[in-house]
This record gives sequence, C-alpha cells and structure tokens, in this order.
Amino acid sequence: MSTSLIVENLSKRFGSTLAIDQASFSVPKNSFVSIVGPSGCGKSTLLRIAAGLVRASGGRIKLRGQEVTGPIRDVGMVFQSPVLLPWRTTLGNILFVAEMGGLRAADYEGRARELMALAGLSGFEESRPFELSGGMQQRAAICRAMLLKPSLILMDEPFGALDVITRERMGFALQTLWEESRNTVLFVTHSITEAVLLSDIVVVMSPRPGRIHDIVEIDLPRSRTSATLRDPRFVAFAARVREGIEAGETEY
Repeated sequence: MSTSLIVENLSKRFGSTLAIDQASFSVPKNSFVSIVGPSGCGKSTLLRIAAGLVRASGGRIKLRGQEVTGPIRDVGMVFQSPVLLPWRTTLGNILFVAEMGGLRAADYEGRARELMALAGLSGFEESRPFELSGGMQQRAAICRAMLLKPSLILMDEPFGALDVITRERMGFALQTLWEESRNTVLFVTHSITEAVLLSDIVVVMSPRPGRIHDIVEIDLPRSRTSATLRDPRFVAFAARVREGIEAGETEY
C-alpha cells in the first residue's frame, strides 16, 4: 500500500514549552488513522502542522511526497465545532466549500445530496443550522469536508462535544461516509473505543512532550458494527491502546 502522509522526526516548541518531540509515523493511502493520547500531548498541534496552518520547529511532514510548508488546498478539515454558516441551509453549507474553491456549486449538488443521504440528512436540505441537532450539524460538516473528495481529511475531536449515545451513532455514520469515498483520514480523539472502531491504525502518543509510544494496526473486518464492540479482538486492541497510554504516562 502506498503512503499518503509521512511524519518525520517532527518537533514543535511554543516558547520554552516542547509540545511534540521527534514524532515519526506514516499514514497509508486511503487508510483511517487515529491519534490518541492524554490532553496536552500535541495531537491537535500535529494536525495543524499537517494542514500547513502551523510550522514545525523541527522535522517535517510530507504529503504525497511533498513537504508541507503552508496551507494545502487538497485537504478537508473537521473541527470539534461544526462551524456552519447560520444564514445558509444545510445543503448550502455543504456546497459552500465548492464556492470557496471557485467552482460552480450546481455541479456538486448531486454529490452533496448523496452524501447527505449517506449521513442520514435527507429531508433537511433546506433546514438552517439552528433547526438541526448537534449531531446533525456535525454530520453536515463532515459532508462538507468530503464534498470535493480531498486526498486527505483531518479531523480534530469532531465528536468531542456530543453525548455518548450520539457520539457512537456518529462513529457509524462517519464509517459509512468514509467507506463511500475512501479518503485518507487523520483523526484525533480521546476515545479509545472510537479510535479502535474506526481505524486501520491507532497512533498512541505520550504526555507532553508528545512522543510516539506505540503504533497499533487494527486488523478487524469492515464494515464494523455494534457487534464489533463485543469481538474479543476488538477488546484486545482497545486494551493494548489503553495500556500504551497508561505506560506512556509513567515512562516519560
């Protein structure tokens, strides 16, 4: 499998604080990779460096063989907040990314409606954000990120503000959307269950300064369902990730 993104000896310092220290891992093309670790270990900072929004202090990130030195066009981003425009409809919010790219929104309306159907948003095309639940707003934000089929999608705790039940449903909705497009995804989360359920690879980071403590390949069949959560292999993978986080907290 070819590599989409490579993190090489990445370090980031904010003043006297070393946030990330010599982090290295690779993200295979069309794979779903999660980053987990305790708060403050540099997960979100790493994501912002990958997007070209923040410069590294040392090392580098390469996307499709080219070093990331500034903002990248061919990247979709999903944040913890859906950041929808309140005066636009759901469909209009999803199509906004095409307009911002100088494209004709009408050319992408069919795909937008297909994504909305996969995300369970059919019938809400003309709704405004205030008429949607938090989970529905975030599903719209994910559809927006996937509209132009970017080669890389970066997700920073996209379900962090949701309740546990909605968060689980969102995980399955995201899986459905991702299996349709097979973008390369780099996903930051604090949830071990979420990371193992969604991912092909889970990168475990230590506390600040963030270092790569373990890389866990999740060898579970897709599509994954609620039954996957009871699979002994799932339980074993989740235990390994948890042990990696706990070991990292005492080792460094």
